[in-house]
Amino acid sequence: MKFNRRAFIGTAAATAGTLAAPTFARADGHGKPRVVVVGGGAGGATAARYIAKDSNGEIDVTLIEPTRAYYTCFFSNLYLGGFREIDSLGHSYGTLASTGINVVHDWATGVDRDAKTVTTAGGYTIPYDRLILSPGIDFVDGAVAGWDVSAQNAMPHAYKAGSQTELLKSQIEAMPAGGTYAMVAPPNPFRCPPGPYERISMVAHLLKEINPTAKILIADPKENFSKQGLFEEGWNKHYAGMIERVGPDFGGADVEVDPAAMTLSIDGDVNNVDVCNVIPAMKAGKIADIAGITEGNWAPVNAADLSSKMDENIHVLGDACAQGDMPKSGFSANSQAKVCANAVRGALTGSTVFPARFANTCWSLIDTNDGVKVGATYEATDEKIAKVDGFISETGESSDVRQATYEESVGWYDGITADMFG
Repeated sequence: MKFNRRAFIGTAAATAGTLAAPTFARADGHGKPRVVVVGGGAGGATAARYIAKDSNGEIDVTLIEPTRAYYTCFFSNLYLGGFREIDSLGHSYGTLASTGINVVHDWATGVDRDAKTVTTAGGYTIPYDRLILSPGIDFVDGAVAGWDVSAQNAMPHAYKAGSQTELLKSQIEAMPAGGTYAMVAPPNPFRCPPGPYERISMVAHLLKEINPTAKILIADPKENFSKQGLFEEGWNKHYAGMIERVGPDFGGADVEVDPAAMTLSIDGDVNNVDVCNVIPAMKAGKIADIAGITEGNWAPVNAADLSSKMDENIHVLGDACAQGDMPKSGFSANSQAKVCANAVRGALTGSTVFPARFANTCWSLIDTNDGVKVGATYEATDEKIAKVDGFISETGESSDVRQATYEESVGWYDGITADMFG
């Protein structure tokens, strides 16, 4: 299927508006059903929008999101490569607010599952009948020896888009001639966009233009990775001799960094580097832990409606959930959000609930107009969200096919962001 803005969202018109003041429903059970959504990314914004839009005012929807402008992780690698401006990744919540959603720019800091309330750093206590958590990722403490979030300015992760992405690009542009950009790649499972290997491609593209003798070093704990054959073909074609990947067989799983000295040690071998992009192991955003619905690093959910296996009144979307076969991508979160919104609306108003169906595509840009993709469709089973069938770009494709794939991804970006934010 070819994606473009119209195909993705249909003919719904986007409107502009200003943020509504919070007007929370009463906590005594009277009035309209209340849905609180925490996290305004691909999962949360989509869920809030679809519940508000399809319920025709029958449900009170509150969206809690600390940032006033949301920068998408997907396509942030293209900013690093020089294919997009940072402003093109930023989106506001004004249109969502204009449709009647209470948009609260605050941090959710507590969940009382017995009282069915969410508390915020700003002092709100917000009641809910259903709670949807889509908080994205946090990092596992101690995942990379020598690194924690206090070192993120010296060695950025750039896995939460915005200022971190801008910082990483500025560091790359400031590298000395012939310098070294290093990446500590994450173990599975990890947030897919901004995928590490697309990032390597985009950094290589930028360096080829501004610093052609620079080198790229990847310390990778994984034996293999998604679209590996496609990336390696592209690296050999476009960036021959620039990129070295050290996998677990050669110590890629045994790494340590020193942000003060700007060194990366791989299996005891110390490398002086000029930029070090550390992407640690990941886990569900902190509010999922606070709510007490995680098991290990992620929040297990039921496939049919993304409800927590620990609390039927809480649903978890996107990167934070353990749901089965879907990758942790923006497309996946958006797809899950629509299923969840339909189920929540049905539970609260008695409207029709349709069988759960899911889809995902992950695009990657390797070089100018050299786009590749992988994707699948999924269904809900008793055990998990299960893959039904899938597709992937082939090695050796023509330049016309690769350009069409890239153009398809641009249409999808326009479509999904309109679907999220209106």
